[in-house]
Amino acid sequence: MIRSNILELLLAHRTDDQLENEMLQDTIRFIRQHPDCFERSLLVGHVTGSAWIVNKEGTHTLMLHHKKLDKWFQPGGHCDGDPNVMAVAAKEAFEETGIGVRPISNAVFDVDHHVIPERKGVPEHIHFDIRFFFEADKTTDELPSNPEANAVRWIPLEKVEEYNNTPSIMRLVKKCMQ
Repeated sequence: MIRSNILELLLAHRTDDQLENEMLQDTIRFIRQHPDCFERSLLVGHVTGSAWIVNKEGTHTLMLHHKKLDKWFQPGGHCDGDPNVMAVAAKEAFEETGIGVRPISNAVFDVDHHVIPERKGVPEHIHFDIRFFFEADKTTDELPSNPEANAVRWIPLEKVEEYNNTPSIMRLVKKCMQ
């Protein structure tokens, strides 16, 4: 079954965060109910993969200012049919930042889901975001421009809340500072 690998990873994921645990259970249910969960064409929602990237010292994370949503986020995107969500996250990280990454772990790092507003004829839907923890191959201040982002920047972990202080992002910061 095309969904078995991600379901195995999600079933092994443990969290003490009550909200994340609820989103984890929702995500598992969604994937079990929708064989086409990796397809963007599934208009109720779909699985996405994102990368929480830190530098080698573990002091900074790589974030981008998303043009459409006008907020700072970690790199990530649609699976577009690819069930290897970790590979999707790594590919999106490179496409959006120009930085290659290596997984710190092959396990799921975090699970989140969020509503994406209606836009250009695509109805409001849910992104079931599965996040993986990566280390950057290199750290450089010369980051490429990205048509989907206003900026790409290395941000000190202790300053991430100045860019995006949502519980979802702050949970990522907390996890990598433990």
